[in-house]
Amino acid sequence: MLKVEDLKRKTHSELQDMVIQLKRELMNLRFQRVAGQISSTARFREARREIAQIKTLQRQSTLNKASA
Repeated sequence: MLKVEDLKRKTHSELQDMVIQLKRELMNLRFQRVAGQISSTARFREARREIAQIKTLQRQSTLNKASA
């Protein structure tokens, strides 16, 4: 699980790259689940939460820039 402090230090493009990477991981996990090869279903939840955290930080920074 990622820490929010670590995410705040990253640039917008780094965060966007992380979202893309996590979405690819979710897709691969779905394929593994269908094929019956998945070992840990908890990773689905973790990846979705990490994506949500990153998108929340991106939205907060956008709102902060708009209000400034």
